[in-house]
Amino acid sequence: MSRIDETMEFIPVRIAILTVSDSRSLEQDRSGQVLVDRLQAAGHILADRKIMPDERADIADQLRAWIADDAIDVVISTGGTGLTGRDVSVEAHRDVYEKEIEAFGTVFTIVSMKKIGTSAVQSRATGGVAGGTYLFALPGSPGACKDGWDEILSLQLDYRHRPCNFVEIMPRLTEKERRK
Repeated sequence: MSRIDETMEFIPVRIAILTVSDSRSLEQDRSGQVLVDRLQAAGHILADRKIMPDERADIADQLRAWIADDAIDVVISTGGTGLTGRDVSVEAHRDVYEKEIEAFGTVFTIVSMKKIGTSAVQSRATGGVAGGTYLFALPGSPGACKDGWDEILSLQLDYRHRPCNFVEIMPRLTEKERRK
């Protein structure tokens, strides 16, 4: 079973938060604030935070900018993962992924099923990697952000998590580039 190995040193990661919304301002951004509060409480570093409308090309451009920034290890977006015509975060993420972490969406669905039952099928949470940066798209509700962080990301972004975690393989995410 998974566990935190308290004998190991915690390694903070630098996380950017992107809220995708046509209607919210930073002051009204409860979901983004949930993520900021949780990542900081865990000991990680808030590297950047933005809010932007549901525009696929603009979201992808922002993701690419953060991927190119050596001061950012992880990007978590919230919002735009639903089924409506304006929900384009998943497509924007997939536009930049080098590799998709398919199981992230599956595990998020399992976590959500425990809280909201079959309504979990309406979420398209996704995760992937590009340029050595982890990218995750969570739904726009504060509850979904709490679930995604508390049940998945807080553990996988903790170097002490066993049997494995995302942090320990960060140096190897760009192996292909180094082989050229």
